[in-house]
Amino acid sequence: MIEQAARPFLYVVVCAAGIASGVGELIGAAQRKGWEVGVLATPTAMNGFFDTAAVETLTGRPIRSAWRAPGDPRPFPPPDAVVVAPATFNTVNKWAAGIADTLALGTLNEACGLGVPIAVLPCVADALAAHPAYGDSLIRLRAMGVRFGEPYSGEPGPDGRRPEFPWRRALDLLGH
Repeated sequence: MIEQAARPFLYVVVCAAGIASGVGELIGAAQRKGWEVGVLATPTAMNGFFDTAAVETLTGRPIRSAWRAPGDPRPFPPPDAVVVAPATFNTVNKWAAGIADTLALGTLNEACGLGVPIAVLPCVADALAAHPAYGDSLIRLRAMGVRFGEPYSGEPGPDGRRPEFPWRRALDLLGH
């Protein structure tokens, strides 16, 4: 049996980047705009990149990072939209190549195939963003209808401060 959401349901996919600790900002903004939120995380992101207990309290749902067993109920209803934030070099490249070796990647590949709107806020170091595979991956994903925010490298500015990660931009990319 698939749970039905009373409000539109947003999947938030969290990858292993230091900025992931701020994902609660995105979740709160989405909830204020009327979304129910379920979080999926890459296995590496689950290893201390964000406060999983706080996120589960905020969403009222467990974080998903592993495949469910056959016959287990689906813990989330189908998504009305998906946000990937922060999106890492590894996740973007694997996703564009159609690799589904984690629940997060399998879900992203399936959402593309179903035509679910997807917004991505990349968090990729400049040196990695310069790799030709990354550029090719962006082209392929954009051709599939994936919407990207501006690149964020996390590099400090001239004043030595890191810019804020644009969490709320993801909802703008979805048109909400």
